[in-house]
Amino acid sequence: MKRIAVIGDISGFGRCSLTAAIPVISSLGIECCPFPTAVLSAQTGYRSYHFVDLTNEFSAYENEWQKLGYSFDGILTGYIASPAQADLITSFIKKFKTKNTVLVVDPVMADDGEIYGTYSQELCEKVAEIAKSADIITPNLSELCILADVNYRDIIEKSEDENYIEFISSIAEKLITKTLKSVIVTGVRYKGEIYNILCEKGSCRYIKSKIFGGSYSGTGDLFASVIAAKAVQGIPLKNAVNTASKFIEKSVESTFSEGTDRNDGINFQYFLEVLKSD
Repeated sequence: MKRIAVIGDISGFGRCSLTAAIPVISSLGIECCPFPTAVLSAQTGYRSYHFVDLTNEFSAYENEWQKLGYSFDGILTGYIASPAQADLITSFIKKFKTKNTVLVVDPVMADDGEIYGTYSQELCEKVAEIAKSADIITPNLSELCILADVNYRDIIEKSEDENYIEFISSIAEKLITKTLKSVIVTGVRYKGEIYNILCEKGSCRYIKSKIFGGSYSGTGDLFASVIAAKAVQGIPLKNAVNTASKFIEKSVESTFSEGTDRNDGINFQYFLEVLKSD
């Protein structure tokens, strides 16, 4: 059985990060090995939550994994709590990533043009460095702008232009290197639809979905988990993005129809079977 190490926090409520990654990756027949960066009673969008930072446990946890001698077919990183954690994650990747390991980085930093309150400029720079070492990254538009050093407001001003999606694609393509082979820009709103933009060297593809309500907790984590699992299975990324988009669309539609609060996340549990299609 293939194996993916997932580095991220675990929240009691919010259906995000590890509580999203574990069922998605497991449902696709891959062993999900969680490396918890923090434990929260609920994700940080709630009005109140308890947070336990596990940075001081990183080395001991990692050392025990090294003793086991296991390797990973994939590594997936998400939310990072501090610059110190970013340095430790960089070290983890160097120790555990082999030439056959697919590294997927969800460069969680910002949304709607605003850097998250828990992120500093230093942390954003470190996340950007980790992203450069990845095979695949899954930024939203705000995070793409940070990685590409582009002004978010300047991009949004072009959102009514006919070539808006192509313009965003051109920015994503500039991030592609010999190491970073694929950039998937998620959740771009354009003309009443959601676009996920897959850019690889020499080509970009656009996968559209319907919009239901606003944003919900955990959708980026779910999307990145699908991409990581499919990439480890050797599924072409265009197929993986299409499957992930359908999965999120159906889950959001169900959540919206129930009137679920955005902090509670989406009803993805109902639609895990969708992931079996390519």
